[in-house]
Amino acid sequence: MTTLLDQVKALQAEVNQSVLGQEKLVNALTIALLTNGNVLLEGLPGTAKTRSIRTLAKVLTANLGRIQFTPDLLPSDVTGTEVYQEVEGKPTLTFKEGPIFNNLVLADEINRAPAKVQAALLEAMEERQVTVMGKSYKLPPLFMVLATQNPIEQEGTYPLPEAQMDRFAMKINLDYPDDEAELSIIRLVRGEEAQQSHTPVQVEQEVIFQAREAVTSMHISEDVEKYIVAIIMATRKPERYTDSPLKDWIAVGSSPRATITLDKCARAQAWLNGKDYVDPDDVRSIVADVLRHRIALSYEAQADGVTTDDVISEIIKQVAVI
Repeated sequence: MTTLLDQVKALQAEVNQSVLGQEKLVNALTIALLTNGNVLLEGLPGTAKTRSIRTLAKVLTANLGRIQFTPDLLPSDVTGTEVYQEVEGKPTLTFKEGPIFNNLVLADEINRAPAKVQAALLEAMEERQVTVMGKSYKLPPLFMVLATQNPIEQEGTYPLPEAQMDRFAMKINLDYPDDEAELSIIRLVRGEEAQQSHTPVQVEQEVIFQAREAVTSMHISEDVEKYIVAIIMATRKPERYTDSPLKDWIAVGSSPRATITLDKCARAQAWLNGKDYVDPDDVRSIVADVLRHRIALSYEAQADGVTTDDVISEIIKQVAVI
């Protein structure tokens, strides 16, 4: 009998077959689906950001919306707007849905649009609804925003505000694939151009909803809960660790939303690993993705070339497992 986990693993395998060398990305997208979260991707061009979400949409038979963020984009281009129409000779306003109303939404180069447009995503990402002209419209039950930004082109960009960054469950940094994966990519694309037959795996959306219930019911001990809290508190009160440079590196720590997200993602990772409980290894395996965008570095840390990943690694060294 095929279990829920088997079906979700089949989804992962199908996406991995199309997106070679980016297993970390596929795992993050799966966890985001299981926790009803959103993902921010930062990677160089050609690292399969668009391809990954397109493949995911095909496997789930989900609607995919793509928004190319540009400096002249308007909030209504994201959410939709009221359109004037005449019905039986009477003037009426009808709401025309924007691309945000799809199941999976690719917000490409999100930092190229001004703050007003970026803010249009906030309500959708957090409340799963949009409000236009005083009316609220619910988004689909299966909904996820996958936003991308390019780390090497900063001219003409608008840095994401902290409030919006915090609404992404995870931030994934993507790098180019290695030699072996690059060779496999050549062969994969060649096969696609030759239209070699491949029957794609299909996974019902209901499987994701059932898997979310299974993740919610995962057992997590009080010791692991305290371990999660200790990690978050290390970002807020780094002075507790007197023999560590953390207090000189961190300007602002993580919010309570980080604690909630770390708990959810750790449970999802444990479930994907086939366990019925969460242990500290599950927390450590996902902590960098959850906290990477939720720690503000001090000027001293930035001057010394310290990254948020360096800070998180130091936190894991300093925080003891209870």
